[in-house]
Amino acid sequence: MIQYPHSKINLGLSILAKRQDGFHDIDTVFYPVNLKDIVEITASSKDDSEPIHFSHSGLNIPGDTSNNLCVKAYHLLKADFHHLPAVQMHLHKMIPMGAGLGGGSSDGTAVLQILNSLFHLQLNKTQLIQYAEKLGSDCPFFLFDQPCQAQGKGEILNPIAIDLSAYTLVLIHPQIHIPTPWAFQQITPCKKEKEIATIIQQPLATWKQELINDFEAPVMKAHPMIGSLKDELYAQGALYASMTGSGSSLFGIFPKGFTWALTPLTQQLRLDTF
Repeated sequence: MIQYPHSKINLGLSILAKRQDGFHDIDTVFYPVNLKDIVEITASSKDDSEPIHFSHSGLNIPGDTSNNLCVKAYHLLKADFHHLPAVQMHLHKMIPMGAGLGGGSSDGTAVLQILNSLFHLQLNKTQLIQYAEKLGSDCPFFLFDQPCQAQGKGEILNPIAIDLSAYTLVLIHPQIHIPTPWAFQQITPCKKEKEIATIIQQPLATWKQELINDFEAPVMKAHPMIGSLKDELYAQGALYASMTGSGSSLFGIFPKGFTWALTPLTQQLRLDTF
């Protein structure tokens, strides 16, 4: 069985408070983007005791595969469903990692969905959300096919009416990895006057002044190129531009039909247009 887990961008991202459990309370809007990975799972035909045979292609996936959220998702369900058979799992990676696009979380959540369907575990959406939350704070969002306001650690989700299909979305990945724990260490949490869900209901022309990602200032101070790329998005005609998540990817919202003009700053970078 195959799924195509999608990525996301953050429309604004406020870090409101440090929690007693070590996490942070946030306010953001997750918006789904049609940049996708591919996950395929089949029952294993290998005659051995390994519960999971994991392979991958596409973009390089560094590190120990046992830490991959796809693998963790399998073991999470296996702990409760002992009859879950051994599987062969292949991930074709097209969403950049460490980029604020949620690709790993989306992949892991897709594995939960595939295993539930393929092996008839009969988990309903509420139960899948509970498993997804154990994988990661933003994983539950990928069980929704619509924009959502995210609060708490990111797991408190409320669908929200925002449609950017009348615009062209440009993603830039500057190939800089931003460690999320480091990014949070740079932030002084504080309450905001307006919720992000309120701001995005205003005319898009007001977003530049009000819709802020709290991670931008420290990340761009540490990596000035990211700030230069945001300036380039506006120079190319973006109506709104921002970093997504804790970085390093940026996005620009342009009038429909916009065509990107490559410059010396951007011609070596990955650009995705939707």
